Amino acid sequence: MSAAHNLQQHPVFVQAQNKAKYHLSQLDKELTKYPALTSIEAHTQIPKTYLFLATLVLLAIFHLITPVAAPVSYVMGFALPAYLSLKALESPGHQDDVQWITYWVIFASLGFVETFAMGVVLYYLPWYFVIKTVLLLWLQLPAFRGGYVTYNRLIKPLLLNSCASSRTGATPDTLTENLRDRVNTATTE
Repeated sequence: MSAAHNLQQHPVFVQAQNKAKYHLSQLDKELTKYPALTSIEAHTQIPKTYLFLATLVLLAIFHLITPVAAPVSYVMGFALPAYLSLKALESPGHQDDVQWITYWVIFASLGFVETFAMGVVLYYLPWYFVIKTVLLLWLQLPAFRGGYVTYNRLIKPLLLNSCASSRTGATPDTLTENLRDRVNTATTE
């Protein structure tokens, strides 16, 4: 028997191979939810899981090249959220609206900081764009619902504290309802 055959028969190798197959099948189930990926898979005859993983590796390589890291981060932070935000506008519920409004506020805040302090940020955080991209992915991916979590755990308590100190009886929920009524009135006129 050859060394390669012995390696392939080793229990640790077989266990790792089975885990990899399991995770690939789980990823394939998740990616099947997106018809665009299924269409790309049909046209290219390359499994969507491999295309997805190759894209992630390519983006990771781009992040290692600093001049390309900023545009890649911006594209990743804009493309999918823009699409999902438009879908959220058409949905009847308001839960996804909180998710995407929070996302865009954080995205804009990061852009604001970058505008004024990019040199300082990159000096102290050389992996800033990698950290930013991971944060944006956590905020935007539906599996994590990071925008919604951020709103409920950080922004809403801060709003409650500031509303309680400035006006009694005003809560973020009533402020949100008042704002929603104003927007509905403005759009119907």
